[in-house]
Amino acid sequence: MNIDLARSLRRIKPEKWTGSLTPRPATALNFVDAADAFGPPILLDTSVYLDTLQGRLPPAAQKLLVTRPIRHVSVVLGELSHSFGRLPPSPQNNAALARLRQAIEPIDDRLVGIPSPGVCLEAGILAGLVFRLGGFQLGQEVAALNDATIYLHALEHGLTALTRNLNDFDRMNQIVPAGRVLFYQ
Repeated sequence: MNIDLARSLRRIKPEKWTGSLTPRPATALNFVDAADAFGPPILLDTSVYLDTLQGRLPPAAQKLLVTRPIRHVSVVLGELSHSFGRLPPSPQNNAALARLRQAIEPIDDRLVGIPSPGVCLEAGILAGLVFRLGGFQLGQEVAALNDATIYLHALEHGLTALTRNLNDFDRMNQIVPAGRVLFYQ
């Protein structure tokens, strides 16, 4: 996707979105329990890595990680590696970072996508909408921007985003419904 602000504004139409945007009921969302084992490649959100490390990834999501092609995105690598700078040295933190290292190091560079400039441009617009319409608090802007980048990168490449983050990804999907998301709880 190329940088074309006018096209992006026509596509997303931020001026038409007013008021608030609330999460849809679970019955309106696509969950891994009902997903086909085989289908488009899965783009992993940060929550998938963390839940896998903590043994909290549901069996239906685990199954998809085995049956579908897996893709990664550089934004998620940044979110994951942030802990290496943020956490001060301690035995507990060192153990957590060692587990995190085991999740990051095996990732094949050839399967990591880099968001295009157009995705980054639209992610800024989409994140701003989600932030404004979702009633988010100051300090959540970067997380919203990262999530929007992940969502739009998946859309641009025909991938299905896999996430536990119902709050943000549902709102993004309401604004740009062409993206595919599978949720788990």
